[in-house]
Amino acid sequence: MNVVEVSNLVKLYGLTSNIQTTALDDVSFVVEKGEFTGIMGPSGSGKTTLLNMLSGIDKITSGNVTISGTNINKMKTNELALFRRHKMGFIFQDFNLLDSLTIKENIILPLVLDKKNSQEINKKFDELTKMVDIYEIKDKYPNSISGGQKQRTAFCRALINDPAIIFADEPTGNLDSKSSKSIMGHFEKINSYRKSTILMVTHDPFAASYCNKIIFIKDGKINMEIVKKGTRKAFFDQILDCLCVIGGEKNEI
Repeated sequence: MNVVEVSNLVKLYGLTSNIQTTALDDVSFVVEKGEFTGIMGPSGSGKTTLLNMLSGIDKITSGNVTISGTNINKMKTNELALFRRHKMGFIFQDFNLLDSLTIKENIILPLVLDKKNSQEINKKFDELTKMVDIYEIKDKYPNSISGGQKQRTAFCRALINDPAIIFADEPTGNLDSKSSKSIMGHFEKINSYRKSTILMVTHDPFAASYCNKIIFIKDGKINMEIVKKGTRKAFFDQILDCLCVIGGEKNEI
């Protein structure tokens, strides 16, 4: 079963043909249920633009994006907002937490908006926060916790509604190496044990090595695709080789 289907996706910027820039050019791929897919490529290759198209943040120029069987291009603004809340989870580089809410309030907000009962909310909250070891800081505010704890909070918020797909945009970009390893371990855990479907944009080969498939894009087009076989270290080395071909940043594992 395909959770994400992208067909002939094109994104143009500019009002007239004389000054148009092609950000995405005839991009097509699928993400199957339970896959952990990474999107990689050089700066300016179209990674974040692609994520914005898939998540409904920005409108496509042509082509189709289907999420969990629904073509999001044909949805009205209000319909799309509800669909995103129910079917998509989001994890961003800068966390996007609300400073006026406690850690618990940030995490349970999607369930509160859906008027779920308190018993269900507390059960899901306890399960997720204990899994990532932030239950004890539930009454603190974002400005009083570490970057790693903030990202784990965002991680729990993305999962609280059991979304069909989790979109992650450079989730380790603002973290130190220890916190990066921790958060990627949690991604790996929910993918393995909860069969969560994840699509992650990253420039970091270390983070990408936790995926089981990588799609490389360059100049707005899919350049190549690789599937994990063997160890994570072997996959990391394969990712580095691909980045050498298309151009990209490298880190050591």
